[in-house]
Amino acid sequence: MQRDALVRYLDDTLRINEIADYGPQGLQIEGSAHVGKIVGTVDAHQPCVHAALERGADLLLVHHGILWGDARPLAGSYGQLVRTFIEHDLNLYAAHLPLDAHPQWGNNAELARRLGLSVIDWWADVKGTPLAVLARYDQPVAFQELVARFEERVGSPQLVQAEGPPEVHTVGILSGFGADKIGTAASLGCDAYVTGETSHAQFYEAANTGINLLYGGHYTSETVGVQALGEHLAQHFGIAFEFVDLPTGL
Repeated sequence: MQRDALVRYLDDTLRINEIADYGPQGLQIEGSAHVGKIVGTVDAHQPCVHAALERGADLLLVHHGILWGDARPLAGSYGQLVRTFIEHDLNLYAAHLPLDAHPQWGNNAELARRLGLSVIDWWADVKGTPLAVLARYDQPVAFQELVARFEERVGSPQLVQAEGPPEVHTVGILSGFGADKIGTAASLGCDAYVTGETSHAQFYEAANTGINLLYGGHYTSETVGVQALGEHLAQHFGIAFEFVDLPTGL
C-alpha cells in the first residue's frame, strides 16, 4: 500500500498530533513510497534495523524511535544509524506515548487484555495524557495466578513482590518505568500493580504500601503494543506484518 495512506491512518488512529511527547512521533524517517511489509520492534537501533531489512521490511514500526529532545548532529553511531535507514530506503514510524495511551492497541490496554482484566479508568498523566489503566477482575483472582498469566501471555517477570492481599480484584498497569507511581496505585485501591522496571530506591514501597508488585521489565512490558497495532494493520489493510523480539534484558 502507499506509505502516505498508511501514515495518515496511523497518525489519526494514534492521535499523533494531539498527544505531547518527548520528541516528534509518527514518520521519523521517510523511505520507500510503497509499503509491502511492516516489521515491528520495540526499539529502532542497528540490530532492530538489520532485523527489519533481513525480513524484507519497507517500514519499521517501533515504540521507541530515534528523535528525542534537542536536535543531535548526524555523526558517530547516531549518524550511521540514520544512514542505514536512508541507504536502504526504510521508513521508520514511531509511537511512544500515543501507543502507551491507546485504548485498544496500546501497551497498557493490551496488557490488561492479556491478563484477563477489564479496563475501568485511566490515570498517571504524562505531559497531559493519562497512560496507565485501572482494571478489574469480575471475580477476585489469586495474585500468583496473575503472575502466571503474565509469564504465559507476555513474558518472564523480572521481579515479583507479593506484599498485598493473596487475591486481587483491582489492578493498576503502567508499562515501562512506573515504579514512582506505586503510592498512587495503592491510593486508587489497587491490590496489585503491574509495571516495567524499578530501582533500588523504590524496592520497599511495595511493603510500605501493602500492595502486590509485578515488574515485567521495561522492554517486555512494551512489546505488546507494537504487536497489537501491527496485527491490526495486517488485518485492516491485508499487509504483511512480523514482530521481531530483541530483548534487552532490562
